Amino acid sequence: MFSVTLKLMKKSGKMLIPAGIAILIGTAFIASTFLFGNSMDDSLRTQLTSRFMQSDYVALMKDSNGGDSSTYSDDAPPVVGTFKTDEIEKVDGITATQSLVYGDGHVTKGDDSSTTTYALGSTSNRLQPVEVVKGHSPLKADEAAVPEKMADKMHLKIGDTFKLTLSESGSSNAPAANATLVGLTRDQNGSYTVYGGVTLVSPQVLTKLYGMDSFNDVPSNGLLFNVDPAKAGTAIPQVRQADSGKKMSVDTRQHIGDEQMKSLSANGSSPVKIFLMVFGILAMFVAALVIANTFQVMVAQRRRTLALLRTIGAKKGQLYRSVLFEAGVLGLIASILGILVAMALMGGLGKLGFVMGNMGSKMKLIVTWPVIVVPLAFGIVMTVLASIGSARSATAVTPLEALRPIEVTDTRKAGRVRGVFGTLMIVLGVICCALGASRMPSIINTPSPGDGSDTTYEYALFSAMGGCALLFIGLAITATFWLPVLMRGIGALVAHIGPSANIANANIRKNPRRVAATGVALLIGVTLVSTIATGAACGKQTMDSTLDSHYSVDMTAEGNGLTKHTADKVAKVKGISDTLYLPTATANVKLGNGKDDNNMSVLLVGVNNKQALQKVMHTDISSGSIAPGTVLAPLYNAQTGKKLSFANNTVDFSSVGKDGSKNHINLPAMKVTQVDYRKLASMYSMVVFVDQSVLANSNVETDGHILLTKFDMNATSVTDTFDAVQSALGSTDGINVSGPIADRVTWDTDIDQIMTLLVALLAVAVLIALIGVANTLSLSVIERTRESATLRAIGMTRGQLKRSLSCEALLISLVSGVVGVILGTAFGWLGSYMVFSLYGKTAYLFDWKFDGAVLLIAALAALISSIFPARRAVKTPPVAALAEA
Repeated sequence: MFSVTLKLMKKSGKMLIPAGIAILIGTAFIASTFLFGNSMDDSLRTQLTSRFMQSDYVALMKDSNGGDSSTYSDDAPPVVGTFKTDEIEKVDGITATQSLVYGDGHVTKGDDSSTTTYALGSTSNRLQPVEVVKGHSPLKADEAAVPEKMADKMHLKIGDTFKLTLSESGSSNAPAANATLVGLTRDQNGSYTVYGGVTLVSPQVLTKLYGMDSFNDVPSNGLLFNVDPAKAGTAIPQVRQADSGKKMSVDTRQHIGDEQMKSLSANGSSPVKIFLMVFGILAMFVAALVIANTFQVMVAQRRRTLALLRTIGAKKGQLYRSVLFEAGVLGLIASILGILVAMALMGGLGKLGFVMGNMGSKMKLIVTWPVIVVPLAFGIVMTVLASIGSARSATAVTPLEALRPIEVTDTRKAGRVRGVFGTLMIVLGVICCALGASRMPSIINTPSPGDGSDTTYEYALFSAMGGCALLFIGLAITATFWLPVLMRGIGALVAHIGPSANIANANIRKNPRRVAATGVALLIGVTLVSTIATGAACGKQTMDSTLDSHYSVDMTAEGNGLTKHTADKVAKVKGISDTLYLPTATANVKLGNGKDDNNMSVLLVGVNNKQALQKVMHTDISSGSIAPGTVLAPLYNAQTGKKLSFANNTVDFSSVGKDGSKNHINLPAMKVTQVDYRKLASMYSMVVFVDQSVLANSNVETDGHILLTKFDMNATSVTDTFDAVQSALGSTDGINVSGPIADRVTWDTDIDQIMTLLVALLAVAVLIALIGVANTLSLSVIERTRESATLRAIGMTRGQLKRSLSCEALLISLVSGVVGVILGTAFGWLGSYMVFSLYGKTAYLFDWKFDGAVLLIAALAALISSIFPARRAVKTPPVAALAEA
């Protein structure tokens, strides 16, 4: 029977291609997830164990709990001599040793200086953290090797002499060492990028930098050593015997890396893998709908063949197993191809030099058993499960049907159980969504989350999320009932356009179950994509409005690195309408509204005139006063939101000394006028404006400046203006940028990155669904061979027949897509209300551009998917088609 099944499968090969492609894409996604995870784990493991280089074994001091430790808090941290290096080097089988010594410092030549991490050079490349790509490793006194990029930046060449300092000493009179450049290094794995690269030095140089008389007295975190594999069994016990005090732990670098990797994830699982696997499972679920459609039509077409097999003695169980076997073979072949595609893709990315995000290391092709076993098993199981319904249909074929005309159109009605169960899920989902949303007003108005409202919010959020899931699943289950009705209604309107549209509408009516399954596959992808886009748009607008209400100035820059020259550069940036560069001083002020606000640290800002300040602020400050006898203060604490009050509407300032002592500042008590302006400086609860002449006359030392900036929203995009401002500020240390514009750009960037990632992942499911549309049309063409021939015989042109299939594809795609956009918008609005209403008034937006683009892509893909079925429909002459059918 299995040989007969393979022959039938070979005969129906063209019908199986779309289903096979759907399986291939799904399994390729799952395999790519594991390959990406393996590459990421390898990169992370390399970074975690980078300090151990490629050594075979690592000796570390034990911590108080008996475990390995490389950081110490006691009064006598270990040094190089602690690890018995001289004794271990004499052990038979030890091929190389290296003390684990690191230090952070600076490489200086003339006016050029770069930060770096110091490490020891070695005769063994495996015991160096970086590779020496030019010259040689420093081993002798006064030798060093610096990173390639550092050498280019500082114009260093082999043979040059420069100065090394160690920043760990924390003293301005720290020991320094002069060194000669003997080599250039390269950090192949990107493990030390954030440290400025690694500078290799000789033991003598490190001894000078630490101010020690002997290298054995230099602080050390451990000892690395390589072992001859043939002598490891005797060498390692001797190494442990050298540690007479049993304070040292000796373990393999591989085992240490394994333990560190486990400590980073619960139960040894990777959150990234789990996250990506969810989308892989979703893709396979959508593929299952395509597979189910394919096998339903195949069984319907083979009813006469199956009936003949029953006539010659085939049993129901044999037919049942035949269909499942065919599905298993299809799943096996497509899954293997999917795994190979994933491996080729990841290997190609590695060859092209793609790196792992911010990790800096190149992508690698690392094949493990889950890469092959999991997608293979998942592909076969999902394919077999998707074919069970068709297999059951095959068992219903009777021998008598061999004498009847073939009727391949599926006229079965959807089961009542499905309808009742799906309806209950929809009702329950609506109730859960309503319950979750109804709890939000009381949660928002709760004055403090410390009274159990956090738990209440979690319940409300989970209720809304669960409700959306139930509603969505219920709609998918009952789509067999409502989606064909909706398509028939839309089709009835479209049918008036012409004969092609009329034929398309009639064809959709013939197979409501298949059309519903195809529509649901697309509905799932479009709904999820639209939900993400709507949530992102609502979140951006809501947070933008919230940020604007929390700040009174578009952007502020403050800090010791801010100068008048820098402020002038910012003022010239396109998109900046006004700036105000003002002196500041830090002071304490005593308030009269409770103990919590007594002696509050405030920022005094000197202003020449109130009109200049008004130009850069959104808040109307006309009711306030800035004069020699008055100061302008806010109504509310910028950090806590509590209302501020001053005793007798006057304020007395005290200064804060460098040692933390409080002294009376030489400012007279002044009258306070308050205006509701919001957060201006990120580090202060209150910013108070005073007349600059008061600060000058009172000899108040201004220890900083603040730049208040107003953006012209119509001049250019906010992001471009902000990027230009950052370029104007440069990389100067000590400048803190805040305000709604800065926060908005950061927030929008984060949302865009997340949305791009999620939409890209969901695009796999949408692609499979569009393949399902093409598959449905192909199967319809096969079913309607006689009908198409009849239409051609009575005068329908090739173009009209092609247009009817295009119209059918458009109806399926656009109706499913529009429903998906509507559902996605509703889910996005509910999700935005549940999340963003905690921060302010939620904005409910409809992303016309994005949703329109999704529908346009679906329409174009539907038209493209109709090309090959249409060519097949018109390729066969009417007479031959009638005879064949």
